[in-house]
Amino acid sequence: MTRGVMLSLATILVILASISPSSNGYQIKKGVFYTPRFEMTPGISVVKYYYNSDFPKGHVALKSFRAELVDDEGQILPYSDVYLHHSIVFRYYQSRNLTIPDLIESEVLPKVDGFTQVESSGPCNGVHRHYLGLGTEMRGTPTVVPDPYGIEVGDPAAIPAGHDERWIVVVHAIDLRDTSSKILCAECTRDLYNVTLDQFGKPLKPDYEGGISCCYANCQCQVKEDANIVARGVRLRYFLEWADWDSSLFLPVRVHMLDVTDQMKKFKTPNGQIQTVHDCKIEYTVEACNEVNKENCVDVRKTITALPKGGHVVFAYAHIHEGGINSTLYGQDGRVICSASAIYGHGVEEGYVVAGTTCVPEPGSVTIGDGEYMVHETVYAAERRRTGAMSIFYLLIADDIPKTKSFLRSPLEVRPFSFFLFLIF
Repeated sequence: MTRGVMLSLATILVILASISPSSNGYQIKKGVFYTPRFEMTPGISVVKYYYNSDFPKGHVALKSFRAELVDDEGQILPYSDVYLHHSIVFRYYQSRNLTIPDLIESEVLPKVDGFTQVESSGPCNGVHRHYLGLGTEMRGTPTVVPDPYGIEVGDPAAIPAGHDERWIVVVHAIDLRDTSSKILCAECTRDLYNVTLDQFGKPLKPDYEGGISCCYANCQCQVKEDANIVARGVRLRYFLEWADWDSSLFLPVRVHMLDVTDQMKKFKTPNGQIQTVHDCKIEYTVEACNEVNKENCVDVRKTITALPKGGHVVFAYAHIHEGGINSTLYGQDGRVICSASAIYGHGVEEGYVVAGTTCVPEPGSVTIGDGEYMVHETVYAAERRRTGAMSIFYLLIADDIPKTKSFLRSPLEVRPFSFFLFLIF
């Protein structure tokens, strides 16, 4: 029996064996899924778009998501060996008359009849269009949708006739073994990748010093002269929890991503209407301080953003890269909507973000107004230059709050994930 078949059977067995009752009147289903195996060698950057990935079927409420990189034996790979730059999950509708390969390495989604991407709620939905996932923090900090909420997917009334709802799992990983600088390869520093064109074949600007346009699929980061070039098998393992959708038990939430690089502008159209445009750059460079006391110097970046439609914040966390300290989202009146901090690893993972704090407010206690101006602030250590820095707030927002006590959630505590907890999952 092949390893791929064994893993598929293991996935099915885990799903069948992991149906447990909830204290709130529904059954939680749990599944462990794997992407196909891919090989990595020291310094290589791998980007995979896995179409029609394994995902819960039917009309369901997504309740939890977590992901990690593992080797052929299923052992978790430390980020100092294989760095998970990001892994995100897209939702789409595909015509039953359309055939799309299960693996595409292009970062351009298909532009053909019969393929429709279902975007998250924005405002940067031209850039951040996914539903789940971000970066290294996913291993230690699952996305948890507290009761009585759920991310509603698979609604048959929303799926076009003759189409199926499917999912793309994207994996961007960098093999840091025997590289000349692990942290600079993880930051996609241009000097170490020696690239002149971006992932779309366009020349890089002379002042672009590093970031995702230097470490796209099959780019090679510099390795040591005595590097041991040995291939290793890698998979993304992702954990999901869900329940059958029941509108008497669940309230739907919207998925939003807020980017600290957003340059929001408002202008008046010829017919007199006010239009808002968001320009999210995804990444930026943190410049080193020129002060004498560099070790205690920080870079603070702020931007103003807004959501056309607000609501009640249900869950929030921030995706921050190495060197990041925290990100805070302030309301128009200065109140803190959420403040999330990076959690760093120990031992071989010292210096790598392995988890992050989350915000899980009581239902109705934290609200964002329609069109309310918010300040997104991010703090990075600035003792040296950092390329490809990011700060993306992941927010789950609900239109409604529970009207009865039966709708109220049970107490929820999100703890950083550990290797020990994995062993007893």
